[in-house]
Amino acid sequence: MSRLEVRHVRKAFGGLEVLADISLRVDAGEFVSILGPSGAGKSTLFQLLTGAEHGEGEMFFDGAPLDDHGRHFAFMPQRDALMPWRRILDNTTLGLEVQGVHRKAARSRVAPLFAEFGLAGFERHFPAQLSGGMRQRAALLRTVVQERDMLLLDEPFGALDALTRAAMQRWLEQMWRHYRWTALLITHDVREAVFLSDRIYVLSARPARVVREIKVPLPRPRDPAGARQSGILEAEILDILLNLQPSKGHDHD
Repeated sequence: MSRLEVRHVRKAFGGLEVLADISLRVDAGEFVSILGPSGAGKSTLFQLLTGAEHGEGEMFFDGAPLDDHGRHFAFMPQRDALMPWRRILDNTTLGLEVQGVHRKAARSRVAPLFAEFGLAGFERHFPAQLSGGMRQRAALLRTVVQERDMLLLDEPFGALDALTRAAMQRWLEQMWRHYRWTALLITHDVREAVFLSDRIYVLSARPARVVREIKVPLPRPRDPAGARQSGILEAEILDILLNLQPSKGHDHD
């Protein structure tokens, strides 16, 4: 049984159709990515999953209709969204506190993870005192410590420079192999999707449809230098995406 299953989901904002027909699945312990042209509605799909928006179609979690959205998903946006006036320790406990966990209990749950997330010694620092990569690790810690069934990652490394982004991708892949989180990632980065994923869904331009489901047959741990097979798969996916670009004179962003 799939952990998450989306069947023929559609969404329009007024007269603007954003999602035309989206069907996908994510199995337990699987890392799945969604790729598509800019403006294809990838983030809108996350809004539907979290209950921030409502559309047509069917969504199931562990075989049951997806009703209690907040119970299943922990969401990490592109920006780290750390509160600048809260120390890193208090930023990482924020999700737990919102759930009603007492601050002392939340700190006890988060504190043992700081070393594993490369943040030991920075608990009392403010976000402005950390590098971009460290802030993203803190944001991911805040997300996973909520112990939800599934992670929704919306371009979590999109704001980082190329070298930091590559280092974070390698770190996330290592963390995923350790914890075996069930994860759904939105990204514009073909290499990132291939490096992290078990499967990739490619969306068309808006109104979005799934045009290809691609299995990533690469062994783990993944080779950060990029094996030949990885490069071939990246080229194939890039070719699909380039052929999806709207014709000149039609703006889909």
